[in-house]
Amino acid sequence: MIDYDPHRWWTYFHYLRGSMIKEIVYRVMACVLWSVGVVAVHLHVRPMDIQPTVHTLAGISLSLLLVFRTNSSYDRFWEGRKLWGGIVNETRNLARAAGVFLRGDAALYGALLRWTTAFPYASAAALRGSSADLGPRAAELPPEQVAQVRGAQHVPLAVARRMSELLDEGRRRGYYAEYVQLQLDQNVQLLIDYLGGCERIHKTPMPFAYMLHLRRALVLYCFSLPLALVDVFGWATVPATFVVAYLFFGIEEIGVEIEDPFGNDDNDLPLERICDTIQKNLTALLPADGSAPQVSPTP
Repeated sequence: MIDYDPHRWWTYFHYLRGSMIKEIVYRVMACVLWSVGVVAVHLHVRPMDIQPTVHTLAGISLSLLLVFRTNSSYDRFWEGRKLWGGIVNETRNLARAAGVFLRGDAALYGALLRWTTAFPYASAAALRGSSADLGPRAAELPPEQVAQVRGAQHVPLAVARRMSELLDEGRRRGYYAEYVQLQLDQNVQLLIDYLGGCERIHKTPMPFAYMLHLRRALVLYCFSLPLALVDVFGWATVPATFVVAYLFFGIEEIGVEIEDPFGNDDNDLPLERICDTIQKNLTALLPADGSAPQVSPTP
């Protein structure tokens, strides 16, 4: 994600990063070159103009389709941000509540915090389809457990299971009753629920028929637009076509980029920053003696 000051107008006008220009430049230039050919033929060979009435009506419908496309994509983007906000909150809640009951066992509490820190990193890696990443604190966890988790079919779920096993170990050692364990484990369950919501967004794109129809309509409208403008605008048809094509293709491409907000695009969610924030928050709660988490849940 690109950080910016919304109060500064002119500073970002020259930015290419995050502006969709690189993504749509070939489509827009194709429309411009086509409009140049249409104007040249119309003025020097034969008339090429058509009545603009159909384009006026089609432009209204196309604008509504683009608005719906952008709104739907932004809803997915914002829902993804709320889900990751929930992950931040639940990791803090788990660390806060567990610390009250496990303050007398630095090793067990340290292990729980380190596995909790690993969960957002594992979730981000799973959503991006990259190799299992458990974050900078993974080196402080038992190597055999880390290897087992990284080899799991669903790495975040394996991390959450480790967290639940450590909470169960706390109950076995008599630090709290079973009903307290259930309350603490509720935070782990919510982490899985939030990740499931992210996976729902990630694995469910916009319906294919809607995407295909919208893009066909965009191509037909933008490439036939010079024919509707050439009789009135003459050579001004070229810049007019450029403006319309830039606006329409740009709006559609914005929807495409934010539709799945968990990737590495310029306008996607800053998952690395969120994971680092969680890691810093939980690291600050680690026992001061730096106890190594050499804890294996009782079989």
